[in-house]
Amino acid sequence: MLLLHPPVAKPCEPPGGIARLAGFLRGHGLPCTVADLNIEGMLFLLHRPTAPTGAWSRRACRGIIANLAALRSPQLYATPDRYRRAVADVNRVLALAGQNRRIGLSLANYQDPDLSPLKSADLIQAAAHPEASVFFPFFATRLPQLLEESQPALVGFSLNYLSQALCTFAMVGLLKQLYPGLPIVLGGGLVTSWLRNPGWRNPFAGLIDHLVAGPGEAVLLDLLDVKVAAQHQPADYTFLRDNSYLAPGFILPYAASAGCYWNQCSFCPEKAEDNPYVQVPAARALDDIHGLVASTRPTLLHLLDNAISPALMRALVARPPGVDWYGFARVSPLLMDTDFCQALRQSGCVMLKLGLESGDQGVLDAMRKGIDLTMVSETLAALKQAGIATYVYLLFGTPAESIDEARSTLQYVVDHKVAITFLNLAVFNMPICGAEADSMAKRDFYAADLSLYTDFEHPRGWDRQAVRRFLDQEFKRHPAVAAILRRDPPLFTSNHAPFFRK
Repeated sequence: MLLLHPPVAKPCEPPGGIARLAGFLRGHGLPCTVADLNIEGMLFLLHRPTAPTGAWSRRACRGIIANLAALRSPQLYATPDRYRRAVADVNRVLALAGQNRRIGLSLANYQDPDLSPLKSADLIQAAAHPEASVFFPFFATRLPQLLEESQPALVGFSLNYLSQALCTFAMVGLLKQLYPGLPIVLGGGLVTSWLRNPGWRNPFAGLIDHLVAGPGEAVLLDLLDVKVAAQHQPADYTFLRDNSYLAPGFILPYAASAGCYWNQCSFCPEKAEDNPYVQVPAARALDDIHGLVASTRPTLLHLLDNAISPALMRALVARPPGVDWYGFARVSPLLMDTDFCQALRQSGCVMLKLGLESGDQGVLDAMRKGIDLTMVSETLAALKQAGIATYVYLLFGTPAESIDEARSTLQYVVDHKVAITFLNLAVFNMPICGAEADSMAKRDFYAADLSLYTDFEHPRGWDRQAVRRFLDQEFKRHPAVAAILRRDPPLFTSNHAPFFRK
């Protein structure tokens, strides 16, 4: 089996999904090769810069080797201004690589003005003309090399983000041209969202042999005609450990669960797609983590769970992983306990991402978040006291919100500015297959058959344009908010934020 992680995604850590699949396959005695074509492809382009014009472009191209080395050095992260310049310059070189093909290319995104990842016809077009991809000079050589080395029975692509879709289909198209009989399997978060849509009709017959929703371990074994012998195997980073990721050391991703243990929030994609909650027992997860830490010697552990369970938090306190770690957590009574937060910090927790969504209690209740603002305030205070950074996520434009509630959120942030380290601001998207969408007057959000979201008539007139105007002209301009937003690492955001917590 050959498992591939395609461009474009943030190139700071290895892909946890295909590492998990690799461990499962090898645990069943099956040979498996894994390649992160995202970091490989980016470095290919970065080391072959386009002839630059303009002072910034020339400076960025001259300094590319030094800037890549700096992003892999802890010293750079002690000086935020130098870090921002290095990221901007590296991103500039990557953007230059896309200009000749009119591609908007960055360290975090891939945009083609003529093709949309939301349209199946455009993805099929990308497959029909792989030579149009900005990454074609890289994968036209790399894919045949991998096929010759591994001689796989199947090739699997992990497609998680819209920014990966066009590149994925370009590579699929090349493989179909060169190896027409080789089965192609497509899985990952984005594919799962496609297949969970009740209106899904497969437009990729004849191009993609197998589409997989959710965890792919059992499906792959079935395709390889092998019986499942063990339900759980630890991830395997053998083929990924030595990639030159853009981070000050190896970041180890690990998922102790799929889905969300709360799973009650309105408008949540996990709930809309009816993704089940599946958890690795905490003791087994800690065994996995300790083994992976010993074999990969990471600088940082990234827990990928939608929400780290209280059981896993307690297990991390009881058996610290021996390395700094961070991840998403729900506000809960456990995190209101100052002693527990101190123990959490001693276990290595350096940052928690918190999905607050709103600073208005009525909005939280309408969203069925299951938290109140007193809990949030006490949690923020306890984490601050323990020295744990917070990355707080806010969501504007939900059906229960108007500008009045949005201003309540602004005031809440201002009141708690000393305990909020980083902020993520998002405009609400209505999941197209969510139950709540049926009660709203809908209209096309994107005129495309693979859209995951739908536009709607806001019951309080708080449309997307008004939300964006509020964010740009009022929310972001408040001095307290502006100071927090300035801390956010550009492009890498929460993935690099743990290195800036002090």
